[in-house]
Amino acid sequence: MTPLQIIYITGIANVVLFLLIVFSCRCMGINKGLFDRLIRYKWYQKFYSKHCYYWWAFLVSIVIHAIAAFQVFGFPF
Repeated sequence: MTPLQIIYITGIANVVLFLLIVFSCRCMGINKGLFDRLIRYKWYQKFYSKHCYYWWAFLVSIVIHAIAAFQVFGFPF
C-alpha cells in the first residue's frame, strides 16, 4: 500500500471516527435531551459503551495519517 493510499484511507477513517465520537459523547455533539432519549435504547447503550475505544482508534488513525503525510509531502516548515 502506498503512502498516498494510506493518507486517503486514514483520512476517511478520521472523519468516520470523529462522527462516532461526536454521536457517542454526551458532552459534545448531541444535546442533553436527545442523549437522554437515546440512552434508553439498548443499541445506543452498546454504542455509547465503546466511546473510549473510538477515541483510541481516532488517535491512532491521526498519527498514521500524519506520518504518511510527512513521508509524501515532507515537513512544511
